[in-house]
Amino acid sequence: MHVLYVSDVYFPRVNGVSTSIHTFRTDLATLGVTTTLVAPAYPAGKPATDDAHILRVRSGAVPRDPEDRRMHRGALRATLASPALRDVELVHIQTPFVAHYAGVHAARRLGVPVIATYHTFFEEYLHHYLPVLPRAWGRAVARTFTRSQCAAVDALVAPSEPMREALLGYGVATPIHVLPTGLPADRMREGNGARFRERHGIQAGRPVLLFVGRVAHEKNIEFLVRMHAQLLRVRPDALLVIAGEGPAREALTQLAQRLGIAGNARFIGYLDRDAELLDCYAAGDLFVFASRTETQGLVLLEAMAQGTPVVSTAELGTRSILTAGSGGVVLPESADAFVGAITALLADPAERQRLAALAREHASSWSSWTMARRLVALYRQLVLR
Repeated sequence: MHVLYVSDVYFPRVNGVSTSIHTFRTDLATLGVTTTLVAPAYPAGKPATDDAHILRVRSGAVPRDPEDRRMHRGALRATLASPALRDVELVHIQTPFVAHYAGVHAARRLGVPVIATYHTFFEEYLHHYLPVLPRAWGRAVARTFTRSQCAAVDALVAPSEPMREALLGYGVATPIHVLPTGLPADRMREGNGARFRERHGIQAGRPVLLFVGRVAHEKNIEFLVRMHAQLLRVRPDALLVIAGEGPAREALTQLAQRLGIAGNARFIGYLDRDAELLDCYAAGDLFVFASRTETQGLVLLEAMAQGTPVVSTAELGTRSILTAGSGGVVLPESADAFVGAITALLADPAERQRLAALAREHASSWSSWTMARRLVALYRQLVLR
């Protein structure tokens, strides 16, 4: 089977969509499915990790977003008309921007089914990137936009049951299949937390609260920074480590300075997924998270796989991960609640060890290969119907 993936984003741009695409493509290859990915070219040039089935499209800058790229329509149209794609049996759209319309058009031209994965909680995304638009109007626009896009495809993949419920609440009538992105086996490798701490000059016994992810407004990192300022009143030795890049980094750095906690909040940028990132997860005493927009929340599973207990809110997709017995502590979005739970856990190594064991066991149940087999079954169902 030959499946065409179309996405507005892929590595070297690091985010959940890129990770999901890479994870599924790797496992699908072992199951006899060839995936050709069409994605933007980035200014840094073609990554050495690109394979022969990744087609890069000339792209331009996206206003107010230095990380992302907008594929040029003419170049994209020419790429999708390539003879190498004539035997495609299904199109799988990964993002709701230029890629969506190009993917639908390609599927109609080829006469094949088209599906889309709803990775992006567009309602919240739009609010943060068009702040001049009244929030109620933004919600209405996002929901209308989503219904229109979903109606144009034959099936949808939702990364979590809460995301499926949200789409149904919008009035989406297209069949929705809940299929998370799993953890590949290499994410289960044990990282070296001591090595990470040494490399970044963090004392061995210093409590580290860790956030990994895109440093963007919709991730609600501002809440974590403000909460950390409050935590430092009772645990002045605690360090908040924020790993990732994004448009909110400068604003968050300035916020930490205004709060007087710049020495206790460290922004360390992107980390190599195949090396230092696992060490980073392992170096954390606790993984803290408060995003309201996650359609799944892969970083929670990655932290759990390293035995780092999670302290988090449970909004949208993260509710599917932070279930009973997962090794996570679920809290309301309250600085007092976070500070109380974190203070208690930092003072109780035995409880952290208990949660760490539960977290590792929970993460091991999210096998990416199992998820890929389910996706193949869906592909075959759509192709043969």
